[in-house]
Amino acid sequence: MTALFPKWTNKLPAFLALGAAATGLFVVFVVTYWFSPKHTDVGYQPFQPIDYSHKLHAGVLGMDCRYCHRMVENGPHATVPDADTCMGCHTNVKKDSLALAPLREAYGDGKGDNKPVEWVKVHLLPQYAYFNHAVHARANVGCTSCHGRVDQMEIVRQVEPLSMGWCLECHRDPTPHIRPAGVATTQMDWQPTADSVAAAKKLLDWQGDNAPVLNPPTHCSACHR
Repeated sequence: MTALFPKWTNKLPAFLALGAAATGLFVVFVVTYWFSPKHTDVGYQPFQPIDYSHKLHAGVLGMDCRYCHRMVENGPHATVPDADTCMGCHTNVKKDSLALAPLREAYGDGKGDNKPVEWVKVHLLPQYAYFNHAVHARANVGCTSCHGRVDQMEIVRQVEPLSMGWCLECHRDPTPHIRPAGVATTQMDWQPTADSVAAAKKLLDWQGDNAPVLNPPTHCSACHR
């Protein structure tokens, strides 16, 4: 009796299973690698409603980050400056600039009853992740550890993935990011040294029955509350 299908078709199920497995592994690799925050978020650089240059203000003029982002040392959010803060300077500096027209409109008569400037948030964390700026600032973790050299950016962009793995990597070994006492967290050109790393390690070491000065949590409830 003649076979209905050629003999080689008996291998088709094996080939199909192998192809499906290879395709599945490829999809997993693509999603894991290319869909990660390292590739989807790093480099995000939205245009703002006002052409504000951090390179000019924080770099050339040397303005401290805390002048505008006032709550960075006292609250969970760094806060975006309101029109009053900006007009503290621009009432006299470039007060007639066309580029600053939206700022003057938001400022109005100074009573705060005008529509604020709608700045576009750059560093976006998911709502299920809790982050407190003040805790990190008090631990003397510098702004550049998360935000990069903002003083060299005309338009602020995201330079780190801000992913769970990235945060955990720092919490497990924060020594390169902890600055010595006396070094401002806003000093943009600071770089870790062997001495600063050694000093940071002492803050993380258990001393007998005494808990360390710093103890970055790595358990889930630290960020997911």
